Amino acid sequence: MNPFSLQGKRALVTGANTGIGQAIAIAMGAAGAEVLCAARRDCSQTLTQINNGKFINLDFSDPLAARDLFEAEHVDVLVNNAGIIRRSDSVDFTEADWDDVMDVNLKAVFFTCQSFGKAVLARGGSGQIVNIASLLSFQGGIRVPSYTASKHGVAGITKLLANEWAAKGINVNAIAPGYIATNNTEALRNDPDRNRQILERIPAERWGEASDIGEAAVFLASPAAKYIHGAVLNVDGGWLAR
Repeated sequence: MNPFSLQGKRALVTGANTGIGQAIAIAMGAAGAEVLCAARRDCSQTLTQINNGKFINLDFSDPLAARDLFEAEHVDVLVNNAGIIRRSDSVDFTEADWDDVMDVNLKAVFFTCQSFGKAVLARGGSGQIVNIASLLSFQGGIRVPSYTASKHGVAGITKLLANEWAAKGINVNAIAPGYIATNNTEALRNDPDRNRQILERIPAERWGEASDIGEAAVFLASPAAKYIHGAVLNVDGGWLAR
């Protein structure tokens, strides 16, 4: 058996309508998984690139949006990718912007993991969780206080759940993407000075592609990663090594 295959697995990818989430969903499908594309927006563009998939409408502004999902849907692989960001100087940052980001990026991640974990443990099976962290799980960033706090939290929750569930058949890991060429980073790439500064820091001397994250997610979800627990894998072209 190919240890990198997801044949026969069902994978749920949140925020699968665009960007990194879309790339992860496509990569999971290419590896043989049936893919449940979860998002608050239509995922038809993603589904056209997957042989076996379907759309599930979930809005993680309600952190408990997935609380009943895993009773209705058998899922082997959970990828928590959905997230939002708000930018403002810390002296001006509002409580609403803090709460909105923390609800989607951290609270929803934990309670979605909780619901998935309950279902897997109840059936006595195995499962894989891949959380999408960030370089700001390790660094401070600027003008994104709630995003930085949430992504530090994602790294912590990943390790906590690995400690609790590793011996029970559930792998919990995370990916920390570097600077990836998506719609979210278009403004940075179009700013000549900022683009140059970023590329000068990246040893690989290029922006990452969303598929770089998709392929890493497939690895962490596959049997090849069966002894990997609580890892936060940097997929950043060497950014954190510089």
